[in-house]
Amino acid sequence: MVSPIKPGARLLQVDGPVIETARLILRPWRASDIAGNTAMLSDPGTARFITPDHQPVTSELKGWRNAAVIAGHWALHGFGMFAVEEKSSSRYIGRVGPYYPPEWPGFEVGWGIAKEHRGKGYAVEAARAAIDFVFANFTVDRIIHCIDPANVASQAVARRLGAENEGPSTLEGDTIDIWVTQRSRWRRDAS
Repeated sequence: MVSPIKPGARLLQVDGPVIETARLILRPWRASDIAGNTAMLSDPGTARFITPDHQPVTSELKGWRNAAVIAGHWALHGFGMFAVEEKSSSRYIGRVGPYYPPEWPGFEVGWGIAKEHRGKGYAVEAARAAIDFVFANFTVDRIIHCIDPANVASQAVARRLGAENEGPSTLEGDTIDIWVTQRSRWRRDAS
């Protein structure tokens, strides 16, 4: 718990855009998202593909650090992965959006949806909204998706987005496939 601030004190407020889709709200991060993000990353199958060490997040502190990195991207760059909220329940269900830290192989839109919310098309729905956001606000002609070759579910999402696999690369010592969504083909191929 953060200490209450003094009357009149001013703190940084990250006030990013809010994007609504049919079933989801993509929005800036809140402190209340940390618990949901930590729970999502505690699943070994999820952690295998989206935590830096491929290990489940097993402590509140590690969950906080992970959320702080994702939310901090907004403060440092003015954009980042959105917290994804399910409209019908108002619950945090994952994170989706642009991500481009130093030494990354390109401007990425990535996704991570909590296990209990998969199979509903949420990753595709949120990623489409995030890709629209990127193409509307940045001059990039291609968006990458860094996907582990064993992550069949994310490959299916990439295919539904109309992305093409450009082949293997290395990211932080791991072999990944670089999938690409081209501006010139966006929305024409996405189904």
